[in-house]
Amino acid sequence: MAKKKSDASDGVEGSGGLEPTKPYVVLARKYRPATFDDLIGQSAMVTTLRNAFASGRIAQGYMLTGVRGVGKTTTARILARALNYEAPGYDKPTIDMPGLGAHCKDIMEGRHPDVLEMDAASNTGVDNIREIIESSQYTPLVARTKVFLIDEVHMLSKGAFNALLKTLEEPPAHVRFIFATTEIRKVPVTVLSRCQRFDLRRVEQPVLAEHFQKIVGAEGASADADALQLIARAAEGSVRDGLSILDQAIAMGEGHVTAAKVRDMLGLADRARIFDLAECLFRGDVAGALQGLSSLHRDGAEAAEVVSDLAEAVHAIARVKAVGEEPAGEGLTAEEKARLKDLAGRLSMPYLSRAWQMLVKGFEETARAPNPRVAAEMVLIRLAYTSDLPTPDELIRALGGGTVSARRPALPAGDGGGAADQRQPLNSRAAAQVAESFDDEAGDAFEFDDGEPIGDDEDDGESPSAFPVANPRSFEEVIALTSAKRDVKLTIHLEDHVSLVKFDAAAGSIDLFLFPEAPPELPNELREKLNAWTNRRWVVLLSKEAGAPAVGAVRRQREAAELESLKAHPAVRAVLEAFPDAKIAEVRRITGRDTDTDSESEAV
Repeated sequence: MAKKKSDASDGVEGSGGLEPTKPYVVLARKYRPATFDDLIGQSAMVTTLRNAFASGRIAQGYMLTGVRGVGKTTTARILARALNYEAPGYDKPTIDMPGLGAHCKDIMEGRHPDVLEMDAASNTGVDNIREIIESSQYTPLVARTKVFLIDEVHMLSKGAFNALLKTLEEPPAHVRFIFATTEIRKVPVTVLSRCQRFDLRRVEQPVLAEHFQKIVGAEGASADADALQLIARAAEGSVRDGLSILDQAIAMGEGHVTAAKVRDMLGLADRARIFDLAECLFRGDVAGALQGLSSLHRDGAEAAEVVSDLAEAVHAIARVKAVGEEPAGEGLTAEEKARLKDLAGRLSMPYLSRAWQMLVKGFEETARAPNPRVAAEMVLIRLAYTSDLPTPDELIRALGGGTVSARRPALPAGDGGGAADQRQPLNSRAAAQVAESFDDEAGDAFEFDDGEPIGDDEDDGESPSAFPVANPRSFEEVIALTSAKRDVKLTIHLEDHVSLVKFDAAAGSIDLFLFPEAPPELPNELREKLNAWTNRRWVVLLSKEAGAPAVGAVRRQREAAELESLKAHPAVRAVLEAFPDAKIAEVRRITGRDTDTDSESEAV
C-alpha cells in the first residue's frame, strides 16, 4: 500500500499528489464548435438547415464537401446532435440547442451507440457497407435517429457505392446518412442525386483572424494583430490549419505571438519588404531587386514563395486600381492600403497584367528548377528589364505615328526619376539609353544631339558623318547599315525579297511584306540585329499586302534608265558606233566636281 501511495503522490510534479496530470488538448480539438452558432463562415448552410428543421423538411442524406480543416466532420457531428437533441421542452429535431441534451456529449465525442462513424479511407469495401445496411434495419438503441456518418466517402470502391444506393434512396424512417468528402468529383452522380449537398466555404481571412483573437484571449496569451493576419493568411481558409499554426506560434512566443516570430516559423517574407522588392522591379532596378531577394532568402524566405508573394502584391495593386481601396483591402493594414493606393495610381493596368503573367510563369519555373534561388533571380531580371517596354496599346499608337510611354515607372528612389506617365519620343529615349550603354560598358565619350550620335574621329577610322546609319531614318539606311556590318545575306534579302509597307523612324517600327524567297525568320533576325546595332528597341511587323517595290528592283530600274539615257548621249553613241563590240559595264557617279548639275555620271 505504501508503494502504491508513493506512486500516486509522485504522479504530478508540484500538485502534491492530489490530482492526476491532464493531457494537453490541441487548440483545434479544444475549440471545436459544438453548435451551429459556433460555426464561423458558414452562414448560408446554417440558414438553410435552420429553415429545413423548422419546417420538418429533413433529408435522408447530406453531403458535406469542402477543403481540409473547414469543418466537415464537425458539422456532421453537430447535425447528428441536432437530429437527436433531447432536453426539457425539446422533443423533436432542432438546430437551436441551448445546452447539452441527453445524447450531446457522447455524440460530440464520437462514442454514441446510435451515431456510427466510419472512415471510408480504411473501410472501402462492399463488406463494410453491407454491415451498415444490415445495422440500418434495427431501430436506435437509445436515441431518436440512427445516424451513419461516413468520412472521406469518395474513397469507397465502386462496388461499395452501388451496394449503398438502394438503402440511401429509401432508408428506414429512423435512419439518416451524413457524408463528408474533400473530393466531390470522385463521388458518383448517383450518390450525389440522393443527397442534399452543402459546400462549406473557405473561411475569410478577417473572420479567421477575429476567431484566433478570441482563442488567444481564452488561452491567457496575447498576439499582435499583424501576427494573426499572417496566420490567417497562411491557413488559406482552413480553421484547423490556422489553429495548428496558432498553437505552435503561442508555444514559440512563450505566450506572446508576434509577426516576426510567425514569419520566422513559417518562412514567410515580410509584406513590406515584398513591396520594396516590387518597387525595385517596377523602376528597373536590377541590382536592388537581386539584393532584396538575397536578403529575404537569407532571412529564411523560400525563393518560390517570394515570387508567389510578388504575384500577390501585383494582384493587390491591380485590384485597388480596378475596384478601389475598400473592396480590395481585406486583411491589409492601413499602411499597406496606403502603399497599394500609391502604386496603383502610378502603374497602368496593362503593365500590371503583364507583370502578373510573368510572375505566374516564373513561379512555375522556380518551383521545378534544380536551384530555385537562381531561377527566382532570372525571373526578377526578366521582369526588371521589361519594365520599360511599351504596352500593346501604346505600341499600336506608336505604329500610327504617335509617341510611346517611357514605361519604367519613376518610383521613389535615389536615381531622380520623373513622373510615371512621362512621355517622350522613342528615338530620344533610345539615344539616352545608347549614351548610357556606351558610357557604362565601352567607356567611350558619346554625346547626343537630337537623337543623333556624335563620335570622335579616332573610333575605327570613321568620321562622324559615317554614323547616321547607326540610327537609320529610312529603310534605305537600314539596308546601308546591314551592308556596313557586312551581313551580305540579310542585305540581299532586304534589297530583293521584301516589300516595305511602312517605316516609322520615331517609333522604331518597320512593316514588311515577305516575298516567297524571303525566309520566315527574317523579321526576328532583322529586329534582333537592329536592336544590337543601334542600342534601341525596334519592332518588325508583317503585312498581308505588299507595299513599295523591292529596293533592289527599284535601284536596277533606275540604273537601267540611266544606262539608256547615257547611250542616247551623242558622245557615248559615237563611241559605241565606232566600237561595235564595246558595252557599258558600269556607271559611276562622280562626286566632288564643280558642275552645273547635282551630279554627273561617267560610263566605263
